Amino acid sequence: MQALKNAYALFCRIEQALVALLIVAITLLIFGSAVARTLGHPVNITTDLALLMFAWVVFIGADVSLQQADFLRVEILLKTFPLKLQKILYYIFSVAAIVVLALIVNLGVPLALDNSARLFQTLGISYAWATMSAPVGCALMIVTIVLKMVKHWRDEEIVLVQSEAI
Repeated sequence: MQALKNAYALFCRIEQALVALLIVAITLLIFGSAVARTLGHPVNITTDLALLMFAWVVFIGADVSLQQADFLRVEILLKTFPLKLQKILYYIFSVAAIVVLALIVNLGVPLALDNSARLFQTLGISYAWATMSAPVGCALMIVTIVLKMVKHWRDEEIVLVQSEAI
């Protein structure tokens, strides 16, 4: 079991590093493109490449954010409920989120397959590479939510209303 925890922790660190790297790359690409355009030498490939990277940053970044915090909650409302009800609501909201994310995965994979023939004009690669970011990212978020639910279930008492919530 400890080996799985270590593997997941490593996977989370890789996700964080990937998101950070992609954000830096997007920034450099857009800045470089703006400078090149100003100098009269536009580089058309940068826009498509930045869009491709941005799609992955959005969904993998959402998973990284979910790992480090929790869902947006209305703290003022939750504080009025007893801890047991807060815990029940936590599981209800988590299951609802899993259902929505599973729906995105279910609809996203066929959409990516439909987009496989469509190409990025300047990159020459399938648009499915961008479209797959949604189902992959949502699947990662489902794993994160399930692991958090298991962790909260094992804790005798959890404080769901904390400053860590986004």
